[in-house]
Amino acid sequence: MEPFPKVLWTPSEEQIKQANMTKFMEYVNSKYNLDLTTYHQLYAWSIEKLSDFWATMWDYGGIIASKKYDTVVDNIDDFFSVKWFPGAELNFAENLLRHHKEKNRLAYIFHGENQRIKRMTYPELFSQVTRFTKSLQELDVSHGDCVAGYIPNLIETVIAMLAATSLGASWASCGAELGPTAVLDRFGQIKPKILIAADGYFYKGKVFSSLINVEHVIKGLPSIERVIVTPYIKDSPNIDNISRSIDYNDFLSSEAHPKEIKFAQLPFSHPGYIMFSSGTTGKPKCMVQSTGGVLLTQLRDLILHTDVKKTDRIMYNTSPSWMMWNWLNCSLAVGATILLYDGNPLYPDWGAMWKLIQDEKLTIFGTSASYLHYLNGIGAQPGEEFDLSSLRVISQTASSISSETMEWLYKDVKKDFHFNSITGGSDLNAIFAGGCPILPLYAERPIQCRALGMKIEAYDDEAKAVRDQQAELVVEYPFPSGPLYFWDDSTNKKYEQAYFSFFQPKGKIVWRHGDYIIIHSDTGGLTVFGRSDTVLKPSGVRIGTSEIYNTVETLPEIEDSLAIGQSWKGDQRIILFVKVAEGYSLTEELKKEIKKVLREKASPRHVPALILETPDIPYTFSMKKVEIAVTNIIHGKPVTNKDALSNPESLDYYERIQSELI
Repeated sequence: MEPFPKVLWTPSEEQIKQANMTKFMEYVNSKYNLDLTTYHQLYAWSIEKLSDFWATMWDYGGIIASKKYDTVVDNIDDFFSVKWFPGAELNFAENLLRHHKEKNRLAYIFHGENQRIKRMTYPELFSQVTRFTKSLQELDVSHGDCVAGYIPNLIETVIAMLAATSLGASWASCGAELGPTAVLDRFGQIKPKILIAADGYFYKGKVFSSLINVEHVIKGLPSIERVIVTPYIKDSPNIDNISRSIDYNDFLSSEAHPKEIKFAQLPFSHPGYIMFSSGTTGKPKCMVQSTGGVLLTQLRDLILHTDVKKTDRIMYNTSPSWMMWNWLNCSLAVGATILLYDGNPLYPDWGAMWKLIQDEKLTIFGTSASYLHYLNGIGAQPGEEFDLSSLRVISQTASSISSETMEWLYKDVKKDFHFNSITGGSDLNAIFAGGCPILPLYAERPIQCRALGMKIEAYDDEAKAVRDQQAELVVEYPFPSGPLYFWDDSTNKKYEQAYFSFFQPKGKIVWRHGDYIIIHSDTGGLTVFGRSDTVLKPSGVRIGTSEIYNTVETLPEIEDSLAIGQSWKGDQRIILFVKVAEGYSLTEELKKEIKKVLREKASPRHVPALILETPDIPYTFSMKKVEIAVTNIIHGKPVTNKDALSNPESLDYYERIQSELI
């Protein structure tokens, strides 16, 4: 029997008492005359009584609706025909702007890599949204239309989203870092009516003009009737070459204080967000999500699992290309202050984000595993160099995190804080599993719990739910933020192939997400091992790639790594590509050390057949390693959508060496 994992953090009695999760549990107990005392009891109730849970979340989250729902859910057994809160009418933006009369409450702090700083109160935000909304109305934007953003992580991006959804239009966005082909692959499918863009952005100390890219996108999108260009790298950019364009400041209604917005009241299931898959294996899938579903589910994530309060200052390293941008901005509905950062989190040095936490007194900081692994690898000590007294939560997503890096956080960052590792996806714009502020945190169990109302299981190949072994993440019942449908998929064929064709236990439809996980019976927590389509299978033994990364990347000589399986002599061999840290090279001694640490900390099966030095590792724009692109290259298959990568030039090396590996 495995020893019980090491405890890294235990919430104090006072922390448990003050947690939103505790108060929610008390609310449930009072409403239903129950005596729930632990999170695991609350979770069991939430999946046994799905309808009661989501109705209670509606009340506890303070959903503003002009019309109450008739029933909570119809057809709960069917992902395709399920209907959440039929009869309800509400508006997404109205719910996010509910605190607009609180005069001194700060809604946004913006920090750009170029040291540009901007602050905006809730009333000021509301005023900007009303002016933007009035101008959209003059262009006859309403429900059924789509407004798109091709723009950095600016406050103006949020204003455009809120204005669009206030009128019932759908919103889709791509960060300015995407190339024009990648943008057209996305927006070309949904044919937006309005585009908001910027003149450029800053990254790693360099200035990038976006106007040529915007011009290219406009030429490929005849549906666009107006292009609103936000000045960012220049105060007055020259947009004469951008057809149908207008400066953001000129676009805003001239009324300094327009009348209150008449928020369009629409069904709970009205299309609100259009999200895109990564597109690394072909044209991105367009997933249409409901305004009510996203709102309700994100409020669960933020209020209960992240413990966000009105007094918090929260940020996530993200861009409008990634669902974490949508997720973060729902914090408006809680009344928190959101910090938007645009740029590289390691510029001008590793201390940039920690200085930001110190100077702006952030309480919740969200980032990626790769960022934290890097800091651990270089021996950074943020707790020694910065005042992090305000920080109470560090949230992490995008990929799994090693127990060594978790221990580093409590040793070199801060001793008392809640480390909140989450897993979810653009598919649902929310989490499947994540943190719990009233549970202890264990070193080898980074994800503390399955999220409330999410019937998560780990299925083996026979579609049986298992514990303590690697298996497929499935969801057995629908959830409010699941896609309404895929764009241009009237028969649901794309939707079915994406999630429902893999497992059909006893005729039941379950959502198979494509992640390889363990659900731990000892703590109830989870570990994610990477995408199941990239699981390695040497001699038929399944190995999650994160098991290799979390071991190898603890070595100070290794900055990053990527593992693939290559078909070889009737079996599969593991090839490990390593990006060495500055000042090091891949010597025979280092190769031996890599093999030794994998053999000792993982297993002999994890030891790669080949270890090669690479100049770079390919990543998506949401900071996920792209094993499948490299796997395709090594097997002589084309990579059809390089523009979906944040660094497509990284693939040049793998294409160059492909013939040597046959």
